[in-house]
Amino acid sequence: MRKVLIVAFHFPPHVASSGFLRALKFCRYLPTHGWSTVVLTANPRAYEKLDDSQLHQIPADTPVVRAFALDTSRHLSLGGRYPRWLALPDRWVTWCFGAVPAGLFAIYRRRVDAIVTTFPVASAVLIGWILHRLTGRPWVVDLRDSMTEDNYPSDSLTRRVYRWIEGRAVRRSSRLIFTAPSTIRMYLERYPRLDPQKCVLIPNGYDEEDFAHLSFDGAGKTRADRPLRLVHAGLVYPEERDPRAFFRALARLKKEARVSAATLRIDLRAAGSENYYSGLLRELGIDDLVHLLPALPYRQALQDAADADALLLLQAASCDHQIPAKAYEYLRLRKPILALTTQTGDTAALLQQTGGSTIVELADEQAIYRALPEFLESLRRGDHPLPDAQRTLGFSRRRQAEELAKCLSQVCTS
Repeated sequence: MRKVLIVAFHFPPHVASSGFLRALKFCRYLPTHGWSTVVLTANPRAYEKLDDSQLHQIPADTPVVRAFALDTSRHLSLGGRYPRWLALPDRWVTWCFGAVPAGLFAIYRRRVDAIVTTFPVASAVLIGWILHRLTGRPWVVDLRDSMTEDNYPSDSLTRRVYRWIEGRAVRRSSRLIFTAPSTIRMYLERYPRLDPQKCVLIPNGYDEEDFAHLSFDGAGKTRADRPLRLVHAGLVYPEERDPRAFFRALARLKKEARVSAATLRIDLRAAGSENYYSGLLRELGIDDLVHLLPALPYRQALQDAADADALLLLQAASCDHQIPAKAYEYLRLRKPILALTTQTGDTAALLQQTGGSTIVELADEQAIYRALPEFLESLRRGDHPLPDAQRTLGFSRRRQAEELAKCLSQVCTS
């Protein structure tokens, strides 16, 4: 069995991002396709939030190397201030000093055949590039989403550093992995010399094991004596998932007595930016409709979503080339989806392929105002279509691991 070193900052017990699931599930399912894994990650002190509930998911025979790492903003600042160079390319750049020697030791001791690094922490890509140059091992970069854009990162110096690292990945890696088709097109336009055969599409997905013990007793059975419950799971970024038009449409409908706390409840689970959103909800007078709820352990969060009448998804036009990881879990839950996103992005393309969604432009208050009552009425009647179960099978984590294994075998053979 060949061995791959997976360089991933987000890994249990990290909990602030669902991104840890991608690396974790690769570790679980790559061995069934001939690849054992070694994980190079950060010491948990670098994480802002910890949750031990996923540690048991790490295969017992998977070595996990937790290298020295600090969070510049928490560990190296004085009064909240720190030298800029201590946070380039990101706040976890100190991880490089611990991860490179630890990674070298793991590569030679474990006889690693290939290296996989996973974004969105840029330091992980930098570590992968250094290890590749020092060892000559084939390097696969799981970029997932775009690493840079015209205005991302917003800070120009950080953007230049990111673009430099991105250039190393494009030129030196054996494969670049993306999660959405339009991101591949973006990179092929940005780098005309990039070979299209080098770009691989492996979308995000779901793991059937995480859904095996969920209860769906009340699924699809709305009742007139309680409010309909819509759930959004995860971060609501103030820009990339700006909910203000949605909130204003809700406020109009409430003022006209078309919705109320007796008929509708919207739960934003682990939305982040709670101070900002709570003030906005009070200002619009809809804090009795929209509730900001704390995070839950992953499987409890899935059960919370399974108990909802419908699921809410937010994605701005600026992210048309991205698909939220939660979209695949929503599809597996087979609940009606209210997708506030453009009709032209990759998210809408996925939802149109699988069915089960009402799609409305996130920034169009008037369109939301018109569509929401009809969506809610279809939930009450029980006739809103559901995602097609057969069409979601291709997004299982097992199948994604199979695709990564094929990719690794190709680069090692070549």
